[in-house]
Amino acid sequence: MHFDANSSATTTPTTPSNRLPENQSPPPIQWPEDGTLTLDWVLNLMSSFDWSSRNLSPPDLPSILPVPAFDKLILCGSKMLHKEPNCVRIDDVSADSKVVVVGDVHGQLHDVLFLLNDAGLPSDNRIFVFNGDYVDRGAWGFETFVLLLAWKIYLPNRVYLLRGNHESKYCTSVYGFEKEVMTKYGGQGKHVYRKCLGCFEGLPLTTVIAGRVYTAHGGLFRSMTSPPSKRHKGKKKNRKISVNNEGTSDEKLSLGSFEELSKARRSVLDPPWEGSNLIPGDILWSDPSLTPGLSPNTERGIGLLWGPDCTENFLKKFNLKLIIRSHEGPDAREKRKGLGGMDQGYTIDHNVESGKLITLFSAPDYPQFQATEERYKNKGAYIVLEPPNFDTPSFHSFEAVLPRPKANPYYNFEEVLDSDEELDLSSMVSAP
Repeated sequence: MHFDANSSATTTPTTPSNRLPENQSPPPIQWPEDGTLTLDWVLNLMSSFDWSSRNLSPPDLPSILPVPAFDKLILCGSKMLHKEPNCVRIDDVSADSKVVVVGDVHGQLHDVLFLLNDAGLPSDNRIFVFNGDYVDRGAWGFETFVLLLAWKIYLPNRVYLLRGNHESKYCTSVYGFEKEVMTKYGGQGKHVYRKCLGCFEGLPLTTVIAGRVYTAHGGLFRSMTSPPSKRHKGKKKNRKISVNNEGTSDEKLSLGSFEELSKARRSVLDPPWEGSNLIPGDILWSDPSLTPGLSPNTERGIGLLWGPDCTENFLKKFNLKLIIRSHEGPDAREKRKGLGGMDQGYTIDHNVESGKLITLFSAPDYPQFQATEERYKNKGAYIVLEPPNFDTPSFHSFEAVLPRPKANPYYNFEEVLDSDEELDLSSMVSAP
């Protein structure tokens, strides 16, 4: 299927043809003796995770992916990711290449399996860029991240995994991933969780595709020559962090450069918005605005808000045509006046002279667990970029794979706020 940049068609999920019969238990995954993954190995991992999610209780997952095999996979993937730069340049594209960009997936394994099959599996001429937030909220964050990491190991120059704000110690302790891993791996859960956190530290922050398209989880970032915003460690009554905006007027904040981005320190679990971690904090947490200018994101207490003028300046300065970011699902967007909702899985937030800014969200019927009876029932979407310039987005919306296998939540979704916009980030800053 192909849709032009001004259209969006919905794909209805179907049952994968390679699904294992319910009465056919797959053997435990073994790491290859020579350490080289094959397509068959990765496809077997996909079908095994699908089967286990439908037929096993969570604590039985080690019978499918034993800890020794996990250890080998996470070590291989971590080494690979840590060697990549903060901004990965994807220039190895040709006349027969396609680039698939994916937004937040949040542990919705079955939707990820559908997306991979619907878009076409990663291959020599089909490149995937994932924009972060693989874990939390959904019940299969561990399987989702491990599966995508396996694809990365198998095709390191055709699969790119970026970091999202949920790939952090703080968010995973609040939104379920830590408890999910502890439930699934029991006495070895702390070990498995620590290995995942170490891998998260290595995830790159951004890509530039064919010299024309910038992708990041949250978005743009400030120049380090700008005075950093001051902060207090105290909390507001509404659980937002207190931010002192003194000395952070629009005139004193300016957009950063790729040179500054290349020097930023990303290998921290919970980047505060200061010092060498300022740029990663912006990239993971910032949001677009319809108000011109660049300002601190006081709603989140971390990162920036940037207007259409900033999008225009960034695109023009770096000769880009398109920004694709993620970070905002339907729960966040319903609180953002003027910006489009996430019912189709994407929005075009800024349409300026030099190009466009798009928010892309790939978790349909999100969140999996919801306190209210009325669900958002949003569609997910992915974007396909094609030759010759790879800067004209084709939107592919898709519905959720329903019914999902029965699962219990790993966080108190009735008490935890729906949106990241009001997280208690002060504890993230002060945490050791």
